[in-house]
Amino acid sequence: MSRPLRLVLCVLGLALLSCTSPDIYQDPSFNPPVRWGSHRVQPGESLHSIAWRYGRDFRELAAENDIAPPYRVYPNQLITLEDTGAWRPASAPPARPRAQPPVKKAPQGPVSTASNKKTQTAKAPITKHTGKAPSVWRWPHAGPIIEGFSNAGYGSKGIDIAGKEGDPIVAAAAGEVVYAGSGLLGYGRLVIITHNEEFLSAYAHNSKILVAEGGTVKAGDPIAEMGSSGTNRVKLHFEVRKRGVPVDPKGYLPKR
Repeated sequence: MSRPLRLVLCVLGLALLSCTSPDIYQDPSFNPPVRWGSHRVQPGESLHSIAWRYGRDFRELAAENDIAPPYRVYPNQLITLEDTGAWRPASAPPARPRAQPPVKKAPQGPVSTASNKKTQTAKAPITKHTGKAPSVWRWPHAGPIIEGFSNAGYGSKGIDIAGKEGDPIVAAAAGEVVYAGSGLLGYGRLVIITHNEEFLSAYAHNSKILVAEGGTVKAGDPIAEMGSSGTNRVKLHFEVRKRGVPVDPKGYLPKR
């Protein structure tokens, strides 16, 4: 092979690499934290979907870009991905919880106590956003697992569940819908739910999305219908992330 031809092939290879490399961070099978460069917000994107794409905690990106709650971003806005150290978790991560059975209903009416504490009137409990995982998780679909979780570079960052086109997909835990769309390459029609300050779950490859961004859901609420968008077969790709890092969903879901 002549030297000019080798040079042409080398340049062509570099050009192809530069054209395809950004999409690697949108592939559900390869999502390392990206801590360099920047991202230009596209229509339909949210801070949560951008953080998901680059394997980052959305609170970290918010702190680094001075974005206050409710974390709105706008088309053409430039989001830095540099790790400036502007945000650090407030405390050490809590112990990983186990899946728990449904909580028993509390008795109706006022509850009397034998204590002589100052508080006389029982107030309704206030739900706080903590760093702990939801106490109760449920499977988003009853089908068999066809691909498990892997920490390997190109391994699945979630689990794939088989089913039929149109099967109902339900929320694995209560939370707020922070993304509902098809802007992340490799995920098809995707729903992302935030459960608290640290835990999110995602439901990919749906044929139809039944919820809208900003809406709240309870565990077991229908959020989508199973499909094959963005992939080559009908399935649900289900992920759980803690502080932006993929974790094995089976560590939180009830045992089958």
